Amino acid sequence: MIKGQEEEELDIEDIDKEDMAKCFKEFPLQIRDAFKVSTSLSKSIDSIFIVGMGGSAFGGDLLRAYLSKLSIPIYSVRDYSLPEFVTRNSLVFVVSYSGNTEETINAYRMAIRKDAQIITMSAGGKLEKLASRQDTLHINIPFRDIQPRMSYCFQFFAMLKVLENSGILKDLKPEVEKTIMNMNKPMFKEMAQELAQKLEGKVPIIYSSNTLKPLAYKWKINFNENTKIHAFCNVFPEMNHNEMLGYTDLKAGYYVIILKDEDDYHRIKKRMDITKKLIQQRGVNVTEIGLKGHTLLTRMFTALYVGDWTSYYLAIKHKTDPTPVDLVEEFKGLMG
Repeated sequence: MIKGQEEEELDIEDIDKEDMAKCFKEFPLQIRDAFKVSTSLSKSIDSIFIVGMGGSAFGGDLLRAYLSKLSIPIYSVRDYSLPEFVTRNSLVFVVSYSGNTEETINAYRMAIRKDAQIITMSAGGKLEKLASRQDTLHINIPFRDIQPRMSYCFQFFAMLKVLENSGILKDLKPEVEKTIMNMNKPMFKEMAQELAQKLEGKVPIIYSSNTLKPLAYKWKINFNENTKIHAFCNVFPEMNHNEMLGYTDLKAGYYVIILKDEDDYHRIKKRMDITKKLIQQRGVNVTEIGLKGHTLLTRMFTALYVGDWTSYYLAIKHKTDPTPVDLVEEFKGLMG
């Protein structure tokens, strides 16, 4: 190893004090652990609700996107309360990494009163204790001492496994194994490094189809939480009716990232192509990331993985520790 490379590695260790890179590398292990979950439902259901806040809510967003064609409707809840139409025939996943999220705890108590079928998920905390007292099914998140946002792989695949165990979904093991295999390919980290270099000093804007909105949103919050910069996201076709006009009179150095899936509706693909040209003509750089893979699961999680690593490498370039969320913690302290 030459001297310059050694110095660069030392710099990364000095910046990434809590070793977020190690967490990313262990995402495939999270998936394997989640698919060992044996929890299953005791009765049939007619609706699914995923309750959570922040990083603990994202698994639910992904579940909705991945199972968009499921006959059972899926809803995400980021609030203190549940919708009125939650009934005893509803499945309510209550997710809080810390187990102490006040909005989520309150929603859990409402689910108890509604006699819904409940499955809680946490790495301990008050939620686990309440679940034990109420004899609620509980899934323990085995990954401790990490930021909540770093456990989204486990959360998503644990919920998926519960639905498979309950006969609502077919055997997903082949798809899951392909996803893990693809996430281990070095090409995705290389793509992220190249993109981070292009993004230095820019404000990222991420676009996708409405179907895959959670992916664009996750890229956005990666830049917020890991890189500590502003980033924005929107979806096709809505952005063509309003946001694209913002490129008429540019006020900042934007960089656009378009996430394009092979299964996107053909008119959406055409919108993406035309929009890309119009944006580039106005002096804004655009990177299009084509989601590749034989299954939607693989395409979703490899795209997410590139987003995770891109925000990480950009943080390192900015000499920003990607792990802490100091401003959020300060806000929580002020809330009491």
